[in-house]
Amino acid sequence: MGPKKVISTDNAPKPLAGIYNQAIVANGTVYCSGSIGMDPATGKLVEGDVGKRTHQILKNLTAVLEAAGTTIENVCKVNVFIADMKDFSAMNEVYTRYFGEEKPCRTCVAAKQLPLGTDVEIECIAVMP
Repeated sequence: MGPKKVISTDNAPKPLAGIYNQAIVANGTVYCSGSIGMDPATGKLVEGDVGKRTHQILKNLTAVLEAAGTTIENVCKVNVFIADMKDFSAMNEVYTRYFGEEKPCRTCVAAKQLPLGTDVEIECIAVMP
């Protein structure tokens, strides 16, 4: 194995071929690409509100982290991109359910436009157990 290992799982949406990977493991750290609220089975955004899409994103990231050999509890840094800061509270309501007492460091910014016109995208960095 080289200095980095590509992670791929069918339990999360497929990345754009030749553009990026779901995650890379390097030096005991897992770097996950941004995920949107896409159902891996249908390849479509889940319907509903920002909370439903946040839930799907965190399910997707959990699957990628598990495929890499770690868990969401080992996430150290999260970057959240939302289309409108009015969705901040609704996103946080779901987000906080996924992490234990020791929440990861986080940045949340409003972005003018997100992939497929969605309202939230999340990426994270985790350590191996």
